[in-house]
Amino acid sequence: MSIQHTQLNLSRRSLLKFGAGAIGTGVVTAGLGSNLLAAEKAPAEDEITPDKALQELLDGNDRFVKRKRRNGNQTYSRLVEIAKGQKPFASILGCADSRVPSEIVFDQGLGDLFVCRVAGNIATPEEIGSLEFGSLVLGSKVIMVVGHERCGAVDAAIKGAQVPGQIGSLLEAIKPSVESSKDQSGDKLENACKANILSQVRKLKSSPVLSKLIDEEKLTIAGGYYDLDTGRISRVG
Repeated sequence: MSIQHTQLNLSRRSLLKFGAGAIGTGVVTAGLGSNLLAAEKAPAEDEITPDKALQELLDGNDRFVKRKRRNGNQTYSRLVEIAKGQKPFASILGCADSRVPSEIVFDQGLGDLFVCRVAGNIATPEEIGSLEFGSLVLGSKVIMVVGHERCGAVDAAIKGAQVPGQIGSLLEAIKPSVESSKDQSGDKLENACKANILSQVRKLKSSPVLSKLIDEEKLTIAGGYYDLDTGRISRVG
C-alpha cells in the first residue's frame, strides 16, 4: 500500500471518528470528497508545535509592521510545489474588511494559511466546519481569530443599525459581545471589538473536533486585534 493511500485512510478515519459532533458544526464527512482528503503531508508537519506556529504568525506580523517583509512562498515555484496538496501551518478567522488581508499582514505566502473571512469575524457553523477541516485534515496547528480596530460590523451592532437583507444576521451574532462589554471603561467600540474576538474564540473552543485537538496538544486557538493605523496585531485574551 502506498504512503499516500495510507495517509488518505488515516485522514478519513480521523474525520469519521468525530461523527455527530462534527456534523453539528457543519462538517459532513460524506460531502467532503475524496480529493479534499488527499492533502499531502509537508515534511515539516510534525516539526512545528502549536506554540511555534503562533509565534511564526506574530513574527510575520512584526516583519510587516517594521517593513521587513520576506515575501516568502510567493513565487511561481511555490505555486507548482503546492499544486497537488496543501499543508497550512496556521488558520485565520478574520474579518472580510479589505484592509486586513491575512497573507500580507502576517507576511506569509501560498499554502501557508487557511483563511476564513466574514464581516465581524464571527464563527458561524460554516466557518467552524471549515476551520475543523483545516485543523483536523490539513494539519493547521493554530487558529487565530483576528478582529480589528474600528470594525464597521461591530459599530453597527452597537448602534442597533437597521440593515437590509442578511446583513442583520451578522449584527445579531455580534450583539452578545456588545452587551457583555457595555459597562467597561474606555473606548466602547474597541471594547466591543475585543469582546467579540474572545467570544468567537470561546465558540471555536466549544467545537468537539477542535477541543479534542487542543487536549491532544495538536492545536491552539488565540485572539488577535489588528490596529488599522500601525498594522500591529496584539494578542487578546
